[in-house]
Amino acid sequence: MGKRAVYPGMFDPVHNGHVDLIQRSLRIFDELIVAVVANPGKTPLFTVAERLEMIDQATVGLESFRIVAFDGLLIDLVSREHADCIVRGVRAVSDFEYEFQMALMNRKLRDTVETVFLMPHEKYTYISSRLIKEVASFGTSVHGMVPPAVEKGLAEKFPLK
Repeated sequence: MGKRAVYPGMFDPVHNGHVDLIQRSLRIFDELIVAVVANPGKTPLFTVAERLEMIDQATVGLESFRIVAFDGLLIDLVSREHADCIVRGVRAVSDFEYEFQMALMNRKLRDTVETVFLMPHEKYTYISSRLIKEVASFGTSVHGMVPPAVEKGLAEKFPLK
């Protein structure tokens, strides 16, 4: 068995920065598991099923990865999937502070699992799911920032002006 990593997130919605990190991760790991968090503490715009479908459509043609939904502790999913590593995207120092704390907690819970921080391509560093939803909520196009399936899904929820 080769190196297997888990890339977790809400992916609400998946955007081009996420797709970039999936592609980069597939160059590093033999297998990648994209794990969509079904966080009951948050109210996502898209259902888990919609998010899974959007990721699936955004990654057509990519191999050596799976998309799963999960709730509970990430480290438990990592164990169930027999993964070696957690992949996290870091755009800015503010992201790093939170991700560093989470990586240390995961290491405390399971010291055999590493966390790898990847930076997206610079053209995606300003993109976040929160900002995508905010811009779309005003009926503004997010073309070029999200995959076509996401653009369509956002237009259905927030008609363009």
